[in-house]
Amino acid sequence: MRMPSKDEILEWISDNPTLTSKRDIAKAFGIKGAARIDLKRILRELEAEGHLQKRKRSYRDPDKLPPVSVLQISESDSDGDLFARPMEWQGEGAEPRILMVLRAADPALGAGDRLLARLTEVDGEAYAYEGRLIRRIGTNPKRVLGIFRKTSEGGRILPIDKGDDKQWQVPEGAIGGAKDGELVEAEQSGPKSRIGLPRARIVARLGDPTAPKAVSLIAIHQHGIPDSFPDDVVAQADAAKPAALGDRTDLREMPLVTIDPADARDHDDACWAEADDDPQNPGGHIVWVAIADVAHYVTPGSPLDSEARKRGNSSYFPDRVVPMLPDRLSGDLCSLHEGVPRACLVVRMKLDAKGHKRSHRFMRAMMKSKASLNYEEVQVAYDGAPNERCAGLMDEVIRPLYAAYEATKMARAERQPLDLDLPERKIILTEEGEVASINFRDRLDAHRLIEEFMILANVAAAETLIASKSPQLFRVHEEPAPEKLDSLRDVARSAGFNLAKGQVLKTAHLNRLLNDAAGSDEAELINMLTLRSMTQAYYAPQNFGHFGLALQSYAHFTSPIRRYADLIVHRSLVSAHGWGKDGLTPADIDDLETTASHISETERRSMLAERDTTDRYMAAYLSERLGNEFSGKISGIAKFGIFVRLDETGADGLVPMRELGREFFHFDKESNTLVGSDTGMVIGLGQRVLVRLAEAAPVTGGVVFDLLEIDGKQPSQGKGGGRGRSGKRKLAAHKKRSAKVARKVSRKRRG
Repeated sequence: MRMPSKDEILEWISDNPTLTSKRDIAKAFGIKGAARIDLKRILRELEAEGHLQKRKRSYRDPDKLPPVSVLQISESDSDGDLFARPMEWQGEGAEPRILMVLRAADPALGAGDRLLARLTEVDGEAYAYEGRLIRRIGTNPKRVLGIFRKTSEGGRILPIDKGDDKQWQVPEGAIGGAKDGELVEAEQSGPKSRIGLPRARIVARLGDPTAPKAVSLIAIHQHGIPDSFPDDVVAQADAAKPAALGDRTDLREMPLVTIDPADARDHDDACWAEADDDPQNPGGHIVWVAIADVAHYVTPGSPLDSEARKRGNSSYFPDRVVPMLPDRLSGDLCSLHEGVPRACLVVRMKLDAKGHKRSHRFMRAMMKSKASLNYEEVQVAYDGAPNERCAGLMDEVIRPLYAAYEATKMARAERQPLDLDLPERKIILTEEGEVASINFRDRLDAHRLIEEFMILANVAAAETLIASKSPQLFRVHEEPAPEKLDSLRDVARSAGFNLAKGQVLKTAHLNRLLNDAAGSDEAELINMLTLRSMTQAYYAPQNFGHFGLALQSYAHFTSPIRRYADLIVHRSLVSAHGWGKDGLTPADIDDLETTASHISETERRSMLAERDTTDRYMAAYLSERLGNEFSGKISGIAKFGIFVRLDETGADGLVPMRELGREFFHFDKESNTLVGSDTGMVIGLGQRVLVRLAEAAPVTGGVVFDLLEIDGKQPSQGKGGGRGRSGKRKLAAHKKRSAKVARKVSRKRRG
């Protein structure tokens, strides 16, 4: 019995890819008994030399794919042929290209789909294999974003999520050319294991993680926000032509203007107001709101529509925008540029002298913006110092807009929507993408003016579709959960304020609390906790009202460039008025529930990504000031420490429990406080603190402080223990004292 050579074994494995176990090889060469020990030695040598790779109990050539492989659809060419790539490739050469040969009965496949396929090797083609679908296995592998570190066995990925310390192992053949220290995106490869590190395969190299412009890129990839448009979507957008006047109402001579942030790239709403000359409506106003006619360009079922629905909304970051629509539409054809005819949907609203909407009427129109203005210049102009752009618009445009706004303020005061006073941060970047400063945005009447007119237009859209019994997506905001209100009520009581109980909650009750707290040391805390008590707004085909705005019916109509919900409302208005064939389709109507759920989720995804980006920019800005001292307030209480919000920047950071003092602190979930077991010291929301910056990690956004003072006093100097009954007795005593103090303060305020 002759032992085969290594070349003979390799040739046999190449010719028989399905018979690669040691038993199959031994049988093929007639190897029996003790000779199998020598065969095992040769196979191990071939594996060590890199000629073979062991897969469980079989061997294969690492430069070839197994006959049955897991693939991922990667692309389709101009002829419509679909190509895939292997999920595991151990060869030294380029990853092989695989042409999918589909049968008529096979399901439709698209980029990113994963499947199990049977492969046939081919020669003389631009691809190495043909694949036939066995079954589809899903499209959502776990993704990880992190820093790649090279090791002798390949590499590891260190995650960049705050609080995530789980590393991932990357085999040598799955590093994708990544270099040590690079930011990479990877996905889980293979099943989860109870022992050892999970395995991952690098799918994208994102460069230097410390580069300023990587900050928002990290959030975009981390949250799975699509940031590039497929070719067919771009092609459809590029082929679009400006809408013709046709049957549209011609409003090109109306002095509609856009008012947006100074750095706005797109303009999807315009407005104008005039005094109502109807003698039946003395002192009344006519307000016109024009919104870009996106439905004309993004038609149901088209590639543009599918991609817009997939994204759900645009995502905004300090250095970039990830748009819902390609720039050809969002920045051009659907943007209401100054002096350019643009298709729009317009609502004409008749207001009485106190700002109540008495009637409204929609039309499909053509407009031409008289001016593209920004909030600051409009406000300065109204305050008496118009620039050259605004000087000629004062009598015809700006003063009539403010006159109508003054009327709506009366209706708003009567309606009592929730009136929170929370400053909004604005991150200013240099051209290189570094943080130049962090400011708080000014809240001008010009902002409130546009906001009020947009709310009126959104209400008009909802009411019109309800009256015509047309399907639509409502913007829903339900009232707070009882337990959240109880928590807010307890904090308010301990601060000496009152939130009524035992009656149907209205925004007016919350506004009374906010007004009572205004100007006090607790004002910011009460505003913050009121916001936290609110539920998350969402979209739904059913109308459950909008608690925060104190409105019975509300929909989003005014931003179809950046929100898919508004596009659905536009289509419904088109159908309800019989304006064309680009209205809601039966498929749109059947999918309303699913669409509502999906775009509510994409909205939350964008909010999280935007918040994470802000945290990282904040950490980058503060990283230059390690060791500095800052004043702030306690903004959160947890078992593991306290969160502090800095006065200067609004940045949030953690003071770990170990930094609170030399004693054990009991976390009282009911009162949301920490109580020292030795001293009885109470740490609660809103207390003034002085902290020292200890850590600031731009890659994760994590900020850690050392505590120096609470309410002007140094941290407690307890005995360093006290987990026992002493601490519990002091906790109980603290609760009694808190209730007693709250009753005294409440009586004093009422007196």
